Amino acid sequence: MSKLEQLITDLCPEGVEYVSLCNVAKISNGRDHKSLPEGDIPVYGSGGIMRYANQCIYDKSSVLIPRKGSLNNVFFVNQPFWTVDTIFYTKIDEKNIVPKFFYYYIVAQHIEDLNQAGGVPSLTKAVLDKVLIPLPPLPVQAEIVRILDNFTELTTELTTELTARKKQYKYYCSKILSFRDIPDVKWLTLNKIANVFRGDYITKKGTLEGSVPVILGGQEPAYYIDKSNHNGKIVVIARSGASAGFVSYWDEPIFVTDGFGYEAKTDIVDEKYLYYSLKSIEPELNAMKRGAGVPHVSGEAIGKIQLPVPCIEEQKRIVAILDRFDTLCNDISSGLPAEIEARQKQYEYYRDKLLTFPKVELEV
Repeated sequence: MSKLEQLITDLCPEGVEYVSLCNVAKISNGRDHKSLPEGDIPVYGSGGIMRYANQCIYDKSSVLIPRKGSLNNVFFVNQPFWTVDTIFYTKIDEKNIVPKFFYYYIVAQHIEDLNQAGGVPSLTKAVLDKVLIPLPPLPVQAEIVRILDNFTELTTELTTELTARKKQYKYYCSKILSFRDIPDVKWLTLNKIANVFRGDYITKKGTLEGSVPVILGGQEPAYYIDKSNHNGKIVVIARSGASAGFVSYWDEPIFVTDGFGYEAKTDIVDEKYLYYSLKSIEPELNAMKRGAGVPHVSGEAIGKIQLPVPCIEEQKRIVAILDRFDTLCNDISSGLPAEIEARQKQYEYYRDKLLTFPKVELEV
């Protein structure tokens, strides 16, 4: 029997009392922060920390619940803080409920679903005050917090590692593809090493739903349809919008509509090497966008970009190295993102299971 099971058996074998949120926490409104001088106290809005000021609105452990906007952004704070009027803060009755237990329970309730506003999502104090909160004995609450903290700490460690690996990947990508001072490396224009594939105009209304991704200028497929206009390996550069210049690699049927496709001339350049070369200068490609309305990049200008072209053997060696980094950083089936997703699902499963208690009706 686990420690938690033993505590429940000893302290609340028949279940626990549920009370309205207003019985264990007082919901308070945030206030304007603009007149506060700069300091080291975090100022929270519904999106997170906005700035740092020299005063606090509250200095004890609290759960911050958005009043409007990003309603799923619930924060636990255990240091002095300030909140603006888009987010509530709570004064928690620590004699009856462990603040971190209160936080985990609120998050598990998906309070964003309580939104009843027609425009900007919002919550009211009246609605939140009625949320039912279980009150197991404090030792039970503390043990649940310990277990869930362990889960979140592991996820945090994995996320930190992923961030570090992405920085490492970016560094090595730039380092490996830097050939400025190497005399044996040719520099050729993109048009010399790849054939251009121009996308076709299409509208979602005029298509049928399917499994073929439509490449429409963004960083993700815009939607999926039942036909393709390109099969096989290709590098696509988004043509317009905020993500103009974004580089993606495809080895499956796709439908290119608002982008430039580049098919590598494989006697000169490896397809994946072409992708990594263009990906390494993606910020420069994005900076090439022009236009007052919807910004776009010029296919003619992109075609004149010069890229380093070492021998095919060296290209393949570089691809093998960068592929390993790419899998570790980006592969949702086998890399760190997959492990983080699995841990998050495990955490949510155990969180919901640990925070579910039989309800004891109090005698009147």
